[in-house]
Amino acid sequence: MMMNSVQHTGGQVEETALDVRGTDGALEPEDNVEKQDVEIVNGETVAQGNVFRRHIQEDPNKVKYAKHKLWLDSLQHEYPMPFVPYRVGVYIRFYNQTKYSDEVYLEKHKSQFREDIECCPRWSLVDYYIDTGAVAPGMEYSPEWLRLLDDCFAGKVDLIVTQKVSNVTSDPSEIALVARLLANQKPPVGIYFISEDIFTLASYFWPDMKDEGFVQTGWKILPADDLDPPKLLESDVNEPPTAGEVV
Repeated sequence: MMMNSVQHTGGQVEETALDVRGTDGALEPEDNVEKQDVEIVNGETVAQGNVFRRHIQEDPNKVKYAKHKLWLDSLQHEYPMPFVPYRVGVYIRFYNQTKYSDEVYLEKHKSQFREDIECCPRWSLVDYYIDTGAVAPGMEYSPEWLRLLDDCFAGKVDLIVTQKVSNVTSDPSEIALVARLLANQKPPVGIYFISEDIFTLASYFWPDMKDEGFVQTGWKILPADDLDPPKLLESDVNEPPTAGEVV
């Protein structure tokens, strides 16, 4: 396996290539070994970094996720304020692996949410929206989640509360899209994920929720013109066809 070598010569950094061989003298497969930087010190090749983990392939997104988590942990997390009036829709993904019956276990879930909401006199519980299954499929296959979204767009719910993101979907892009759509309702609709302590209407998420970077500054919707197809009026639907008209 070829590895990069960094050689210091008079303040200059020089890259060379080295063959790294196993104990039997054979070249080790490059795919199984993490690329190891080495440095020439006093004529000797010295490995840089953690040599004990050089065979482990790290997730390239690991550092990015770690930095993002550090950023989140550095913030004072925001959550739905008890003094703000909210109409709450509780979303539950129900999957029972306990010794209790489904009715008892589900009621335990519902009573916990109910007690939490009752701690906030200005909040009102609209309904429970319960889908079953251990793993969330695509959103289009979760009928109760779709009913909850319908109630949000109809102005009946302005706060969704659920235990964790994976209750809703296994695709982060889906929840990101829905969060933006809900945040741009009037009034805005937020989602609070209890386990992750994420509130989509938090001030530090708001620039992303209102991002309009894909349209040019000053862009406005064009008025309808003759090229736009006319809308079919309800009277046209009920009106019987005239003589000689093809139906």
